[in-house]
Amino acid sequence: MIDASPMARPHPAMWLIWFMLFAGLPLAVAGWEARSPAVRASGLTLVEKVRVRRPATPPPAVQPVELYELNRDQARAFNAAIPFSRLPNPAARPFIFSGTPVDQARAVDCLAAAQLYEAGDDAIGERAVAQVVLNRVRHPAFPKTVCGVVFQGQERSTGCQFTFTCDGALARSPSQAAWDRAREIARAALAGKVFKPVGYATHYHTDWVVPYWSSSLDKITAVGTHLFFRWRGWWGTPPAFRLGKAAGEPVIPRIARFSSAHQADGVMIAGLPPTLLPGGGLAELAAKPQQAIGADSVGRMMAGARLITIAPGAKSFLVELSRDSLPANWPAMAQTFCAGRPECRIMAWRAGGAPSGLPLTGDQMESMTFAYIHNAATGLQRALWNCTQTPRENKAECMRQRVPVEQATAPPPLTGVRRKERFETVTIVPPMVGLAGKTSE
Repeated sequence: MIDASPMARPHPAMWLIWFMLFAGLPLAVAGWEARSPAVRASGLTLVEKVRVRRPATPPPAVQPVELYELNRDQARAFNAAIPFSRLPNPAARPFIFSGTPVDQARAVDCLAAAQLYEAGDDAIGERAVAQVVLNRVRHPAFPKTVCGVVFQGQERSTGCQFTFTCDGALARSPSQAAWDRAREIARAALAGKVFKPVGYATHYHTDWVVPYWSSSLDKITAVGTHLFFRWRGWWGTPPAFRLGKAAGEPVIPRIARFSSAHQADGVMIAGLPPTLLPGGGLAELAAKPQQAIGADSVGRMMAGARLITIAPGAKSFLVELSRDSLPANWPAMAQTFCAGRPECRIMAWRAGGAPSGLPLTGDQMESMTFAYIHNAATGLQRALWNCTQTPRENKAECMRQRVPVEQATAPPPLTGVRRKERFETVTIVPPMVGLAGKTSE
């Protein structure tokens, strides 16, 4: 028998349920997926929210370092017991140097010196040092120039921020090849290249020493045997790193032996107005045809001077003056070498007193007879004489004589604490909690 009754129709409420299943649910999932990054961002831990609030207190104090008296094994055990921070370790923002070409040249050489003397001739270590230095330049607790950060505290016999600036290490001159490599790394860092692993670290040390500050900061990463730290709370977060304004990079005479940007005559030249010299103005000189001066020209005579060597980049020339050359003719000699070059520097010595090449010693800098420099980008053009050898009526044409700087005597090596290939002793100490009554220097 066939049932002839009509088919039962679904209840109207079922249509709503089906709509929710087949249309509403996909829409809800899509909406959640679109919202999830924001939800996750807003759902960060309370610790993260606290970290982004700028405190009313000033930045942490920067003080000389103190180390626990521990042997190597004890120090490594102590350091291993300090856990790495679980908070994010974002890469620092690119650092783009802005300043005059003179300031940039000084910054490059200060940064390269820090890299080379702290890390040795090692590219990874040098990049890590460079990043820490630039992080400090951005942080309000430190000086606002690269050279100011690197040589902070150099006047102390101990307690400087980077130990090579006060422990006698600068008595050793780097090899030309190592110096050139360090400068290339420094130029890249100042042009925005970031060493991501160390993030916003402002402190570091090797794992075989223990500074007092190590347990009071966040340990964020390790690079080789070196541990990197940042301040806790807001002062260690990206918003705290804001580049301030600086008057300009200072001159550091202590690296003048291997840095032309910090040499004694550079102190006299920097900041002086352009001078019109015989042979035409700077623009006219830079527009002239350039002399073909290469490695095959070393040892040859040109315009009354013998070429000794050419500095890397072919912008600086060391020459020996002929015995019969006249002081009044030396600017014309220099311009023969520099014609057609936007940036050029001549360093000249009398016959018999010239160095054999680079780098220069302090005594060789002091005995220089004549110097010329021009830079078409800044409009700088100066000629200077050593007035102890060649008196000049116009004292503005005299080189400023170097003031001898007594080098600190290097202390005896400390077994288990120092190594030649180091960049372990950044000497920064935040305020110590629990050390009541202790005063800083």
